[in-house]
This record gives sequence, structure tokens and C-alpha cells, in this order.
Amino acid sequence: MDIGSLLGNGMSKQEKTLTQLQVDTFNKTLAVNGRTPKTELGKDDFLQLLIAQLSHQDPTAPMEDTQFIAQMAQFSSLEQMTNMNASFSKLASMLGSSEAAGAVGRSCDLEMGDNTVTGVIQAATRGDFPQVLVNGSWYDWSSVKTIYADNGGTTL
Repeated sequence: MDIGSLLGNGMSKQEKTLTQLQVDTFNKTLAVNGRTPKTELGKDDFLQLLIAQLSHQDPTAPMEDTQFIAQMAQFSSLEQMTNMNASFSKLASMLGSSEAAGAVGRSCDLEMGDNTVTGVIQAATRGDFPQVLVNGSWYDWSSVKTIYADNGGTTL
């Protein structure tokens, strides 16, 4: 996608070329200073593009109200999706921690490469990456493959 399609069709070909040249020059200075360009645009990038578009528009032919409202709606939607993503990440972390804590006292099988470790979960940590204490060693919750209802070997 080129800068002209991002900024709209109201720019002349000469303006689009000049703007593209300025963007390319700026991106090259970022790369020289140790920063690499991002592959995804976030809400801050979207807002910067909108501000650049508004500050460089032709005063004799300003952006139409419908275009501006549509872009603001897109920005609002992007912000809400970003907030939802952060909330879902928190929820997933809490569920993983609760699941690990709920397994304390149960027998389990852990996969460690080609080996399987069997034991009773003695303790669990909370957080983004919960761990369980089995046979005196800490393991990532993600390595637990089977949890048994009791020590008799009934799978949950």
C-alpha cells in the first residue's frame, strides 16, 4: 500500500510523490538510528496518519465530512479492538493461573521432550506463565499434559 492510498485521492500526483519521498527519507533515518519499521499499524500510527492528512490537506478542497467521520469511526474501532485484545490476554493469564492452582494435590503427567514425568502437583505459581512443583522441581504449566482426578489414575 502506498502513501497516496492511505491519505486519500484528493492529492495530486506531484503531492503524492513528494509525500512518498518524505516518508521514505524519514523511514531511512529511522533504520540508520537503530529502529526497524513495524509490520503492523497500531492506534498511535493511525492517529499520526490522520493528523498528517489533516495538516497537509488542500484548504480549498478540504476532506469531506463523511470521509472524516468514517476515519474517526475506524480509529475508534481500532482502539476498542486493542483494548479488547489486552483484556483477553489478562483473562487468559488469570484462567491459566487458576487452572494451575486448582490442580494442586492431583497426580499429573508432564511431557519433557521425549520423557514423561509423573507425580503429584505440590504447589503452583500465579502470573502470566504459571509453574507447578512436581517431585521437588518446578515445571511450566504448559508442560502438564494429563491431570488425574485422584491418585488412582482417572483422567479428567
